[in-house]
Amino acid sequence: MTSELEQVVGVPFNDERLLQSAFIHRSYKHEHPQRCVGLDANERLEFLGDAVLNFLTAALLYKHFPDRSEGDLTHFRAALVKTSTLAGFARSLDFGAQIKISRGEDTPLSRNRPALLADVFEAVIGAIYLDQGLDGVRGFVLPFLERQIAAIEAGEVEIDYRTRLQEHAQSHHGFTPSYRTVEVRGPDHQREFTLEVLVGDEVLGVGSGPSKQAAAQAAARMALQKLSGA
Repeated sequence: MTSELEQVVGVPFNDERLLQSAFIHRSYKHEHPQRCVGLDANERLEFLGDAVLNFLTAALLYKHFPDRSEGDLTHFRAALVKTSTLAGFARSLDFGAQIKISRGEDTPLSRNRPALLADVFEAVIGAIYLDQGLDGVRGFVLPFLERQIAAIEAGEVEIDYRTRLQEHAQSHHGFTPSYRTVEVRGPDHQREFTLEVLVGDEVLGVGSGPSKQAAAQAAARMALQKLSGA
């Protein structure tokens, strides 16, 4: 007979204790040890699920974007597995209502915290992996990831190339990039900006867009591709 948790997750388990553990916060286990006999708090499952999720996401992106650079794939993966994204996946399955936390932390606001929801989502992945292996995890998580990839392709998921470029440039090359506007075209209601990103006098990338911010993001993306391929 399918349990309530299995119905929520949409995955039948061989060992349901793994799934139950995925929803137990350490505060609840500490407060109610007698109710958690044979069950663990979800931190170890979260650790495992995070690794499995990153692997499957990387493999999916590698196949889906055969012409994209390592830098692009890294940015896409970060967008797919960031806390807010995973929390959104968890909310779509109403995981918040199922989490077991201590009385002192048990409020609607606490149950909706992105970090808590993302942790539980990763713990569920860890539980599925232990119960059914990679194939089981793929069946559960791929529909979520594929929807996010479609959103990336549609431009609905913002990749912050400027921040990524700054982090990469400072950590790997010891410089901070700068930007300058080189062209503005079109009427006021339909402007197109072109910006360059530079280090010193060297132009690393050029980008265009309907705003300076969009043009800078495009320039930073080109610069990242250049630096990653160097």
